[in-house]
Amino acid sequence: MSRFLIVSLACALAAHVALAQPAPGEHWVGTWATAAVVRPPARPPASSQPAAAQQAAVNINNQTLRQIVHVSIGGSQARLLLTNVFGTAPLSIGAAHIALREKDSKIVTGSNRPLTFSRRSRVTIPAGAVMLSDPVALAIPAMSDIAIDLFLPDDLTQATLTSHFGANQTNYISSTGNFAGAAEFPPSSTTPSWFFLSRLEVTAPARTAAIVAFGDSITDGTRSTINTNSRWPDVLAKRLQATPAGAYGILNEAIAGNRLLGEANNAAGMNALSRLGRDVLDQPGATDVIILEGINDIGLARDAPVPSSEDLIAAHEQIVERAHEHGLKIYGATLTPYEGAAYFSPAGETKRQAFNTWMRSNKFYDGVIDFDAVVRDPDSPTKIHARYDSGDHLHPNDAGYEAMGSAIDLKLFQSGSSPKTPKPKRK
Repeated sequence: MSRFLIVSLACALAAHVALAQPAPGEHWVGTWATAAVVRPPARPPASSQPAAAQQAAVNINNQTLRQIVHVSIGGSQARLLLTNVFGTAPLSIGAAHIALREKDSKIVTGSNRPLTFSRRSRVTIPAGAVMLSDPVALAIPAMSDIAIDLFLPDDLTQATLTSHFGANQTNYISSTGNFAGAAEFPPSSTTPSWFFLSRLEVTAPARTAAIVAFGDSITDGTRSTINTNSRWPDVLAKRLQATPAGAYGILNEAIAGNRLLGEANNAAGMNALSRLGRDVLDQPGATDVIILEGINDIGLARDAPVPSSEDLIAAHEQIVERAHEHGLKIYGATLTPYEGAAYFSPAGETKRQAFNTWMRSNKFYDGVIDFDAVVRDPDSPTKIHARYDSGDHLHPNDAGYEAMGSAIDLKLFQSGSSPKTPKPKRK
């Protein structure tokens, strides 16, 4: 090999490494995120199985996923955090790409970028681990749709997967083969879930921060119109884009069915206290948290005395203390009405009222967002207003989520505090 070729290869390698590493002082902020849950191995659909359960089954075997995420803030560089946190075996990624989404499964011409992980295009994520991609240059507009392609070469039909069930977003599964970055993506099926995605980050000005929305289905946007990004955190993201103080990344770390103190099933995720570190405290650039959580603890208990409103209050106090130890401001939200819902009970309503009374008067939170007052029927305050009711008397419709996101006082986030500034514990 000639000396010239050796020098050329060395220079090319040095340039590649330089491009793959973030420059000193770069400020990374999450622009999109989701909370992970366990997805057990798929089982062959039985004729007696409900149609909804059969539709929810997803089999992946040597195929490519094209998953769509809706970002909040924009940036000139991006990097992706993949997760195998609930996997019981290593996860092979044959290829990963990112692009701007044009429509459906089509990507914007010229926007496709391959992703590498420690300069490798093909990687294996150990069971229980996450893996962060190298930075890639891509101009991402605020409030845009991004397509993330993952080629999964292995047979995962009997694997335990890391997923998010309540995506409210159509995602695409290819026919057999590697179609990562393909201009013409050949969908063989679709899924309303996300797989192996944890967070998308962008570089941003030093004062740009992120807000974490932490909670259950009402934050996850259950029963909002699919593919419209009508969750209340989406509404908040749009409003913040227009403020003179600048935009905030919005990271939706909610899980439908989630509880403060227990687990209903795999799809509902780990209890909020146990997942707080991964889903809230570890978010890059985060300065603020909004938590709306506890209605499932109340509803699923029905007439049982446990958990009590005092139990839920104690759990919230624990969350506040831990957030403050990490320098985060945290805002609590009142629990919304649910009379008429399948798990309503008078005993549960008594707990909800006691919890909300505490929430409105507590000195633990940095502020309170009164979602109950926003969506309740003034003539029947134990019920959600008819114009905001999705039909199950628990979850808001698009108008209800719009009202919730529009009711948040933006002044809460305009104090100019620096990300991750430690603050003393409250006494």
